[in-house]
Amino acid sequence: MKKVVSRVLLAALVVSLASFAFAGDMMEGSWTGVVTDTGCGAKGANADHAKCAAKCVKEHGAKYALYTPSDKQVWVLSNQEEAAKMAGQEVTVKGKADKEKMSIEVASMEPAAKK
Repeated sequence: MKKVVSRVLLAALVVSLASFAFAGDMMEGSWTGVVTDTGCGAKGANADHAKCAAKCVKEHGAKYALYTPSDKQVWVLSNQEEAAKMAGQEVTVKGKADKEKMSIEVASMEPAAKK
């Protein structure tokens, strides 16, 4: 009986440590950048690129993404419908980022504040 209890406790410990490790990869925050697509990335981070981004997503399997000029990163956005509406625009995205997958689980996406 002690062996069974020990194994159950060990399994619970392993599962909880694994979930803690995966949770550590997610960081909550906000990011400001331009909605582009994964095919063009930084090159497509401008207002003139909106139609091209839509074509790349529809015809070539690209995903809408956020290019953040502050760190020169391209983050895949979870809310593809909202991103499609804002392609080529500077936006502020709030949510949780997964650095390993270079993706953001979008909680909200709004036009960036004018400077």
